[in-house]
Amino acid sequence: MEKDSKIYVAGHRGMVGSAIVRELRRQGYNNIITRTHKELDLTDQQAVNEFFAAEKPEYVFLAAAKVGGIAANEAALADFMYQNMMLEMNVIHAAWRNGCRKLEFLGSSCIYPRMAPQPMPESCLLTSALEKTNEAYALAKISGLKYCEFLNRQYGTDYISVMPTNLYGPNDNYHPTHSHVLPALIRRFHEAKESGADEVVCWGDGSPLREFLYVDDLANLCVFLMNNYSGNETVNAGTGKELTIKELAETVAHIVGYTGTIRWDTSKPNGTPRKLLDVSKAIRLGWSYKTELEEGIKLAYDDFLNNPMRAER
Repeated sequence: MEKDSKIYVAGHRGMVGSAIVRELRRQGYNNIITRTHKELDLTDQQAVNEFFAAEKPEYVFLAAAKVGGIAANEAALADFMYQNMMLEMNVIHAAWRNGCRKLEFLGSSCIYPRMAPQPMPESCLLTSALEKTNEAYALAKISGLKYCEFLNRQYGTDYISVMPTNLYGPNDNYHPTHSHVLPALIRRFHEAKESGADEVVCWGDGSPLREFLYVDDLANLCVFLMNNYSGNETVNAGTGKELTIKELAETVAHIVGYTGTIRWDTSKPNGTPRKLLDVSKAIRLGWSYKTELEEGIKLAYDDFLNNPMRAER
């Protein structure tokens, strides 16, 4: 990408999209196009086609998505599949029709099988069954990355995909039931500290292992890959490090300053037992993460405290 290349970031108000915009600006890119959902509904094919025909972006970062944790996914399986399928197909297809030079599709590590080999290499995609609690979202994301691959194979496009591990950081969603595990824990322990609650109840038994990547590190990788990678296979984005949800909860409680009891509700689902990404491919390409988890959680908590809309999200 040239510094004045026309770059469209879809989903720029979300955690990932806003981080990509920050990273592009930090690196001196000065021709960034954005649209709010109100200005452009990405599930509306005609509107998306008209936007691409008028703007003709040279590069596209497709970070827009309907996202949520286990509870949100289980409660709205059809919505998660339909909305994600529609918006990603509309954007990718319109980019191809309008001569976009390169597109980068953002997925999720939940695309990999529930019992995938650990750490999970990019090659394990579609080798066995998915985790049922987020199957609808995973199927939509798999379709998006496969459409990019098939356009490359049929029409010679240069469309790539990135599969991040669990993300956190500025502009995260702290909704009490619709957020992912780390922001949900930040909010839960903060509110427990503020109210003086004796205990905090967390889902499952705390045993699942998870990996977390600070979103600004992901954004740095996204720009790096746009400039340095081409290929049909996706690229995993993570740290290569993992910890149990129990260890995560204890770390968040410590950073927030909550000193009460943590109780585990084993009637609630754990989700996938382990989801560690094999990040050797990104390392071979010349990239590595910078933000360690404890430092990142402190930054995320600062963002939570300074986010006046956190109670509504």
